[in-house]
Amino acid sequence: MVGAGHAREFTTMMTEDEDRGHGPLLPGDQPGHRALRRGRVSLAEHVYLVTATTVGRGRERVFVDFGNACLAARCFGNKDLLGDATLLAWVLMPDHAHWLLRLGERDSLGVVVNRLKSASARVVNRRLGRRGSLWAPAYHDHGLREEDDLRAAARYVVANPVRGGLVGRVGDYPFWDAVWL
Repeated sequence: MVGAGHAREFTTMMTEDEDRGHGPLLPGDQPGHRALRRGRVSLAEHVYLVTATTVGRGRERVFVDFGNACLAARCFGNKDLLGDATLLAWVLMPDHAHWLLRLGERDSLGVVVNRLKSASARVVNRRLGRRGSLWAPAYHDHGLREEDDLRAAARYVVANPVRGGLVGRVGDYPFWDAVWL
């Protein structure tokens, strides 16, 4: 059940360090992130729509390269990285990713997102022969309310390449998945 006992909606932007209780802004945080983090919650068994962007002012389009995108996409399906969370739907765009995640009992949203971002950055950076950040330190999340339609949220996620003008049909884009297929 999504949002059991909680009928409010919340949207925040958070760095992984902030989610672990560390206070100050990190280098690369944008002004206003602190205000968005107020009231941040990570509730077990709840569903979150998460958006993570690549680094840089123009958001580096690192996943335009098919090989880079393949490596990152493999990380998204890795059960060890997800822990007891479930990835319901995802899409990898040239400069960002969307994940529809149902948390389990153990790991917070920040822990799961950090694992996905860290693992994908490691393999892509290794391929590119570089070090450093691939993903921006913050991410945006939207906690779905109990009455929200998970399939509608999943359709929103996987239709991103169509809305972005990359393809005419979702089926023509290779870097997405949803549990309902």
